[in-house]
Amino acid sequence: MKVALEEQIPDMTKNVDSTIQETRDSTTRNQLPVVTVPSKFMKHVSLVSLTLQNVISILLLRYVRTTSGPRFFNSTAVLNSEIQKTILSVILVIAEERNIINAFKLIYHKIVKQPYDTLKTGIPSLLYTLQNNLLFVAISNLDAATFQVSYQLKIFTTAIFMVFMLRRQLGVIQWISLFLLFLGISLVQIENMTSTTPKQDVNALVGLLAVISACTLSGLAGVYFEKILKGSETSVWIRNIQLGVFGMFFSYLTMYISDGQDVKKHGILYGYTHMVWLAITVQSAGGLIVALVVKYADNILKGFATSSAIILSCIISMILFDFQLTILFALGSLLVIFSIFLYSKPDLITQIPILNVILKDKLTVY
Repeated sequence: MKVALEEQIPDMTKNVDSTIQETRDSTTRNQLPVVTVPSKFMKHVSLVSLTLQNVISILLLRYVRTTSGPRFFNSTAVLNSEIQKTILSVILVIAEERNIINAFKLIYHKIVKQPYDTLKTGIPSLLYTLQNNLLFVAISNLDAATFQVSYQLKIFTTAIFMVFMLRRQLGVIQWISLFLLFLGISLVQIENMTSTTPKQDVNALVGLLAVISACTLSGLAGVYFEKILKGSETSVWIRNIQLGVFGMFFSYLTMYISDGQDVKKHGILYGYTHMVWLAITVQSAGGLIVALVVKYADNILKGFATSSAIILSCIISMILFDFQLTILFALGSLLVIFSIFLYSKPDLITQIPILNVILKDKLTVY
């Protein structure tokens, strides 16, 4: 009896193992559509959203800054944008936790109970606040298409800060792409500075200096943020709330310093219309959409979205704002678009018949 039972045990074990394996295979088969389909869907949604947000945000901001009537104060728009971003981030945390109480417990634990971790976001938040104020100055003095192209200078500044602060290595092709990017933006700005087309209430030099400063702050803030928070497991929405808390404080401080007397006289919502609120809301959604793109898409697709936004901005600007497309502007824009793809995917150079022979061995890093 004992021998018979021992002989049956291996067969029973095999049957159990077989059943478990079949269950795992069945589970895997059943889970594949659930994992891949939403991910692919979200990739396309995030990229389309980023493209539209880049275009609509710039065009709306340009529109509300150039229409007749009382103009809102830039500093109040930045403050309201920070408030909206923080509220949206809280809503997304609630959606992730699927429970309001658990969401606020998580926010309390990550932000209030970990003050040192929260304080680390203070400096990048200050830099982003200054950058956002400068963006309003830039868009007030540059047409939408010129701004859209020039703002890609943030890729150049980010790369430079990555090399010096994070000791990141770039390949020869990436350095070439950064040079082409700088060259393309320079051509666009030369065309803008020497244009004979009359432009009312704008200052091309102020716009240029504002966009350069904004791109420098953007690169520094992004790299510094990555440096101090590298390896952190905190969700991107919690990070946005941390940035928002400091962002609201610094935005209010900036508003008090730069426009305090005017805000006290006219009110914080002076000059606000439905279009102004829409422009601020669309801009607020930008950071959250970028977070989705980082999660679901790669750099080459993000570059495609940015390039599409540049082209669409030019087309719509010609229709709505009497923007005149010149050869110099078109050449500069094409160089910027090409450099974005090249920087994101250096081995694209091997697809060009002549250059692949010259540069195929130049993908080493420095």
